[in-house]
Amino acid sequence: MELALHIADFTWSGGAPALGPALAKHVRDAEAIGVRRISVMDHFWQIRGVGPAETEMLEAYSALGFIAAHTETALLHTLVTGVTYREPALLAKAVTTLNVLAGGRVGLGIGAAWNDEESDGLGFEFPPTAERFERLEETIRICLQMWTDSEEPFNGKHYQLGRTLNSPQSLSQPHPYLMIGGSGEKKTLRLVAQYADACNIFGGPDAAHKLDVLRAHCDTVGRDYDEIDKTTIFRIDPDSTVDDIVTTANSMAELGFTSAYVYASGITEPQRIIDLFDDAIPRLH
Repeated sequence: MELALHIADFTWSGGAPALGPALAKHVRDAEAIGVRRISVMDHFWQIRGVGPAETEMLEAYSALGFIAAHTETALLHTLVTGVTYREPALLAKAVTTLNVLAGGRVGLGIGAAWNDEESDGLGFEFPPTAERFERLEETIRICLQMWTDSEEPFNGKHYQLGRTLNSPQSLSQPHPYLMIGGSGEKKTLRLVAQYADACNIFGGPDAAHKLDVLRAHCDTVGRDYDEIDKTTIFRIDPDSTVDDIVTTANSMAELGFTSAYVYASGITEPQRIIDLFDDAIPRLH
């Protein structure tokens, strides 16, 4: 089991003036203790379950560019981009740009979006669920097409592109790491089986069942289940201990997950997160 650092809460000591230096140090420290994956949320406001909407939230791709400049080896991506937040071609171009500038270390995490409050607040369209999933599949197909040498048009139900030119092309081959987040059994996990390099499933009591569903979708589409990177995600807070992290991560490993993205909520000193990771990593299965 591998621990990945998912940065979801930027409400750290020192406030906005200290946030840049603190984030740079945080990701450097993470790499120094052996963390090989770093991700950020793609939200405009803080989400419920982590903190009040009014607390600090950085725009994801600007933050990834900053993190890329302060790291050397870690895989970087969002966990996950809401499909309604960006036009597909711009999203593919942004990921490609970061992939090139970071030496092939940047991938795409994507999902169907869920936070209608921030979309309503900032004027982003938030279509019904069925349409968001249609847009998600088309966006994935557009990104995958743009990550090839094809310049053919794309004509979908929701998106029409006249020429899918993408230059420079990503350094990662055959394409940047592609994660689809979520655990919906009928749509999300079917898309994982058909298109993705990785899934991300919450580590709840039904996590094992979700993996069984993914396996069934792989059988249906003729995909090798073992090719897919099975990742999970869980939360720590000021009361969390090293034992808590080790117990949760190892229990997820026993179900078949290979990586756990761990995010902190309410921990105002990033060094506390690094210390917990540093003590937990040697004890993982």
